[in-house]
Amino acid sequence: MLSRFAKAFLATTVLLFLLTVMAFIHPNPMSYVDPWTGNLFGEGGVEKSLPRPSDDLPGPSSNIVHGTVIMPKLANETAKAALGRATWKLMHTMTLRFPEHPTPDERSALSSYFHLTSRLYPCGECAEEFQMLLKKFPPQTASRRSASLWLCSLHNEVNKRLNKSIFDCAHLDDEYDCGCGDEPIKKTPSPSSDPMDLEIDPSKDDLTGV
Repeated sequence: MLSRFAKAFLATTVLLFLLTVMAFIHPNPMSYVDPWTGNLFGEGGVEKSLPRPSDDLPGPSSNIVHGTVIMPKLANETAKAALGRATWKLMHTMTLRFPEHPTPDERSALSSYFHLTSRLYPCGECAEEFQMLLKKFPPQTASRRSASLWLCSLHNEVNKRLNKSIFDCAHLDDEYDCGCGDEPIKKTPSPSSDPMDLEIDPSKDDLTGV
């Protein structure tokens, strides 16, 4: 016969064993066991000694913003011309909507955008020319006026090389007016006002169809 002490010791041992088994069968809900290594990942586990995924991602350093061209050459001349027109319209509209009194962060964002565009522009040879222009004429971001006139001057540098007419920068607002203004007018949405409706031709009048 076992003594009362022996029975208590045995019961305690069995209870501890069951608790240990339960801990492995039902680990912390914020943890998991790696099936390949058997390591327990989670709160208090080995994951604290491993680098976070975000640690492996480079931040927006100067090397990234001012790196070399990434894209290859674009042989399709039709696609190249269409891409150029769309990109100039985007950038001109952007500078014309830029704040009159930008913060340092906003100025840095616009400058970084132009430099990143010179790396990621789908036409590699065009991107190389854009990079050379940015080195010769760095982005001016002190105000909306300085940014828009700087970009217009840069555009005219390209026009000179292509033997195109020089654009009068005094008429930028007329040429690249987005129609949105500084304060968008609130109006009742209609089926034709959805910008994601690709079936609509914005160049046609709703009444005449012309």
